[in-house]
Amino acid sequence: MKITGSMNYVKFDLENGYVIKAEGEMLVGRKFVAYMDTMKTWEPPHEKISKEQMERIIQEVQKSMNENTVQIIFE
Repeated sequence: MKITGSMNYVKFDLENGYVIKAEGEMLVGRKFVAYMDTMKTWEPPHEKISKEQMERIIQEVQKSMNENTVQIIFE
Protein backbone atom coordinates (compact mmCIF):
# COMPACT_ATOMS: atom_id res chain seq x y z
CA MET A 1 0.00 0.00 0.00
CA LYS A 2 1.21 3.47 -0.93
CA ILE A 3 0.08 6.38 1.23
CA THR A 4 0.37 9.93 -0.11
CA GLY A 5 -1.28 13.19 0.76
CA SER A 6 -1.13 16.82 1.72
CA MET A 7 -2.17 18.99 4.64
CA ASN A 8 -5.88 18.29 4.07
CA TYR A 9 -6.18 14.82 2.55
CA VAL A 10 -4.51 11.43 2.37
CA LYS A 11 -4.77 8.83 -0.42
CA PHE A 12 -4.48 5.10 0.13
CA ASP A 13 -3.34 3.28 -3.02
CA LEU A 14 -3.79 -0.48 -2.68
CA GLU A 15 -1.57 -0.88 -5.78
CA ASN A 16 -4.21 -3.06 -7.46
CA GLY A 17 -6.09 -0.29 -9.25
CA TYR A 18 -8.02 0.79 -6.15
CA VAL A 19 -7.34 4.20 -4.60
CA ILE A 20 -9.40 5.94 -1.94
CA LYS A 21 -9.06 9.47 -0.63
CA ALA A 22 -9.79 10.59 2.93
CA GLU A 23 -10.11 14.24 3.81
CA GLY A 24 -8.64 15.39 7.10
CA GLU A 25 -6.20 17.68 8.86
CA MET A 26 -2.49 17.65 9.58
CA LEU A 27 -1.85 18.19 13.28
CA VAL A 28 1.23 19.22 15.23
CA GLY A 29 3.63 16.39 15.98
CA ARG A 30 3.46 14.49 12.67
CA LYS A 31 -0.15 13.38 13.14
CA PHE A 32 -2.93 13.40 10.57
CA VAL A 33 -6.62 13.01 11.40
CA ALA A 34 -8.46 11.22 8.57
CA TYR A 35 -12.24 11.59 8.54
CA MET A 36 -13.72 8.16 7.84
CA ASP A 37 -17.05 9.64 6.67
CA THR A 38 -15.22 11.12 3.65
CA MET A 39 -14.13 7.63 2.53
CA LYS A 40 -17.28 6.75 0.59
CA THR A 41 -16.17 5.64 -2.88
CA TRP A 42 -13.05 4.38 -4.59
CA GLU A 43 -11.60 6.70 -7.19
CA PRO A 44 -13.21 6.07 -10.62
CA PRO A 45 -14.06 3.74 -12.21
CA HIS A 46 -14.86 1.87 -9.00
CA GLU A 47 -17.94 1.97 -6.78
CA LYS A 48 -18.73 2.48 -3.11
CA ILE A 49 -16.40 1.09 -0.49
CA SER A 50 -17.78 -1.56 1.88
CA LYS A 51 -17.40 -1.46 5.64
CA GLU A 52 -15.17 -4.55 5.48
CA GLN A 53 -12.88 -2.94 2.88
CA MET A 54 -12.57 0.20 5.00
CA GLU A 55 -11.74 -1.83 8.11
CA ARG A 56 -9.04 -3.73 6.17
CA ILE A 57 -7.49 -0.46 4.96
CA ILE A 58 -7.45 0.95 8.50
CA GLN A 59 -5.83 -2.23 9.86
CA GLU A 60 -3.19 -2.24 7.13
CA VAL A 61 -2.41 1.46 7.69
CA GLN A 62 -2.07 0.93 11.44
CA LYS A 63 0.29 -2.03 10.90
CA SER A 64 2.51 -0.02 8.55
CA MET A 65 2.96 2.98 10.87
CA ASN A 66 6.09 3.37 12.95
CA GLU A 67 7.90 6.15 14.82
CA ASN A 68 9.35 7.50 11.54
CA THR A 69 6.02 7.92 9.73
CA VAL A 70 3.17 10.38 10.07
CA GLN A 71 0.67 8.87 12.49
CA ILE A 72 -2.77 8.58 10.88
CA ILE A 73 -5.70 8.73 13.26
CA PHE A 74 -9.10 7.65 11.91
CA GLU A 75 -12.20 9.44 13.22
